[in-house]
Amino acid sequence: MKKFLLGFMVLVMIPLAYAGKPPVFSNSDGAIRGYDPVAYFTVGEPTKGSDQHTFEWEGGMFKFASAENLELFKAEPSKYAPQYGGYCSYAVSKGYTASIDPDAWSIVDGKLYLNYSLGVRKQWHEDIPGHIAAADKNWPGVLK
Repeated sequence: MKKFLLGFMVLVMIPLAYAGKPPVFSNSDGAIRGYDPVAYFTVGEPTKGSDQHTFEWEGGMFKFASAENLELFKAEPSKYAPQYGGYCSYAVSKGYTASIDPDAWSIVDGKLYLNYSLGVRKQWHEDIPGHIAAADKNWPGVLK
């Protein structure tokens, strides 16, 4: 019986070990570290979301500064959600994932891109089309 249980535990644990990273980068504050994805488009700056206005999408808990922003996101999440699950766009272009700083952001062709830091965002801006093309090729494979 012990061997059976040990074998069963190994079979159950192996897929968990190789499950990869979640499709949406989150921390204890939620997706985008608790910042409102819609506000980047409507206000033009990072805006902290509220625990009163939340929505789970693609496995990430997004927070919004207002009920209106929440409804806009619900209607078209792919329009407002950050690219590459909110992982650092520059990192994804290089073949790996990294966390983000909500202040290191860009909107390009109507899409939100986040970066690890303001310094990394500067590198991202050196060749945005090239980085987007590379990141598109790497996504979602970098989650494995």
